[in-house]
Amino acid sequence: MSMNVVEKIDDLVKVKHVLVSVSDKRGLDAFIPGLKEINPDIRIFSTGGTFGRIKEILGDNADSCLTQVSDYTGQPETQGGLVKTLDFKIYLGLLTETYNDSHQDDLKRTEGVPIDMVAVNLYPFKETISKEGVTVEQARGNIDIGGPCMIRASAKNCIRVASVVDPSDYSMILDEMNKNNGSTTLDLRFRLACKAFYHTAVYDRTIADFLKDRSYDEVKGCYET
Repeated sequence: MSMNVVEKIDDLVKVKHVLVSVSDKRGLDAFIPGLKEINPDIRIFSTGGTFGRIKEILGDNADSCLTQVSDYTGQPETQGGLVKTLDFKIYLGLLTETYNDSHQDDLKRTEGVPIDMVAVNLYPFKETISKEGVTVEQARGNIDIGGPCMIRASAKNCIRVASVVDPSDYSMILDEMNKNNGSTTLDLRFRLACKAFYHTAVYDRTIADFLKDRSYDEVKGCYET
């Protein structure tokens, strides 16, 4: 398989479509209205509890810009939210390249859109394993799958997509977008990508270290009846 080589990109990318799925909802009450103020036509995709929180924040304005990911993909969430964002249409939107005709044809074929920004943070694995008496099963249930995938996909495609993992960056991102008429710069996207890959690396290292220190008897004991 030949590797696709990108030869043309845009420094400034207008943020028109944003995917938001966060465990840590701090800062959304300023970030979401800020995005909408910068671009009144912005479209926000979201899931589960994040969708509900954004709907509360936007109030009467929610219906005009907020869409459930399941409504966008046509695939309902599985029980307990096990599978929400692992969908071809989502990853096409994250990984598509502006000047790749085949990618643009795929977007048209699926009625998809390019996603310009992802705001994602992960299930609280570290907080879970810090609790007294936590079991392997409790820890396992807090291993995020869709979140790291979206973070990595958006960070990989930092030539077009902003990958946002830290709520403390929200105000800085809004300031940068205000300076650039609602767009992100390649410099900003690259800096966010570096932070995103570090974020997922630390997350995976924490999981690996926890599991490494568990015994087979501990694992087996969680499921014996």
